[in-house]
Amino acid sequence: MKRKEFIRNTSLLAASALFAQTKVFGFQADTVRVGLIGTNGMGWSNLNAILKVPGVQCTALCDVDENVLKNRAEELKKRNVDVKTYIDYKDLLKANDVDVVIVATPDHWHCMQMVDAVAAGKDVYVEKPIGNSIRECEIMVAAAKKYKRVVQVGQWQRSQQHFRDAMDFVHSGKLGKIRLVKAWAYQGWMKSIPVQADANVPTGVHYDKWLGPAPKRAFNPNRFHFNFRWYWDYAGGLMTDWGVHMLDYALIGMKVSDPVSVMAAGGKFAYPDDAAETPDSLTTVYEFDGFNVQWEQATGIDLGPYQKTHGVAFIGNNGTLVVNREGWEVIPEKGRMDAVSFQRSQDNGLDKHMVNFVEAVRKKSVEGLHAPIEAGAHIAIFSQMGNIAYRSKKKLFWDKQKRSFNDKDADGYLVKVYHNGYNLPKV
Repeated sequence: MKRKEFIRNTSLLAASALFAQTKVFGFQADTVRVGLIGTNGMGWSNLNAILKVPGVQCTALCDVDENVLKNRAEELKKRNVDVKTYIDYKDLLKANDVDVVIVATPDHWHCMQMVDAVAAGKDVYVEKPIGNSIRECEIMVAAAKKYKRVVQVGQWQRSQQHFRDAMDFVHSGKLGKIRLVKAWAYQGWMKSIPVQADANVPTGVHYDKWLGPAPKRAFNPNRFHFNFRWYWDYAGGLMTDWGVHMLDYALIGMKVSDPVSVMAAGGKFAYPDDAAETPDSLTTVYEFDGFNVQWEQATGIDLGPYQKTHGVAFIGNNGTLVVNREGWEVIPEKGRMDAVSFQRSQDNGLDKHMVNFVEAVRKKSVEGLHAPIEAGAHIAIFSQMGNIAYRSKKKLFWDKQKRSFNDKDADGYLVKVYHNGYNLPKV
């Protein structure tokens, strides 16, 4: 795959997919058999959501933590669901009774597991961010196309009607010229992660399989399960955890793709001495022709812009539209337009996202997917750009044809080095 051929104007394609109408009922009720890789956290939430869709069965669970794996299998047993359990995901992929795979492991595993899954003939629901580097995202898009599989990304906000309604309003032009788009995540629930010494690997945990392609390290409780998000070896912090959700709609609203430049400043201002590596406070500015997109993140604080913990604000000459998972509203400039009172969300985004995915699987078509692999790749890359600017401590200019920056040091972050005998997938 040539880099210059990768994702031409993908945000416009993503917007088209976002607004495609999806029939919730009426598709053929063929049984869809699901295997879950990564049974904690969002993996378990995803499985419970997809099992609400008629005709979907869970046949397999996989996790490198046998303690979690056993508990999840027992929970399903109580619902009269018998499943096979696996430690190695490659064994699950060989199973003939699995049609669809949910990949909900730490970010550093997403690329390899998704590529292996589509190569094995499975359709895939992969958690966001789809990859842990820009090159991984490109590889994942190429793999989905090569093997002609249906791949949905876990950006379930794309299935919420109120977000689509808000984008319709933004696209109507009523806000006037939009000069700035703000997106943010203020996470008051996030507390300091106390420094802990390395420890023995817990019984039942296959730690080498958890590390996979990440650098070899002694086991430390801070890096395991949920908190992997705050360590560069495995993820990208709030920038890729929440940024992919909020910034996604910033780009859809503005109908843009690649920025001209990106710069970022921040650090560990809230908890300077805790164990996390990624910044707890960060401001990132993406430059486009005629406007900027700004990202803000802060831990330990809930009172974000417009008194909301998270959201996206389109700031126009006539007024500002603010949208988040709860709903949307328009705040007018005095005398320039009418206000729009708060329009509250009326649906469950994750449930609808799974209905959309299963329908595509049954139709054997990616047409109508709300979060196709191209859209997931584009916003993951966009978020990764912010982290690269932060770590480079420079204003970076992006060459969308070469898929690289104007800085050799920054380009060093485009791909993760794989360790422990693992290799970056080739397609």
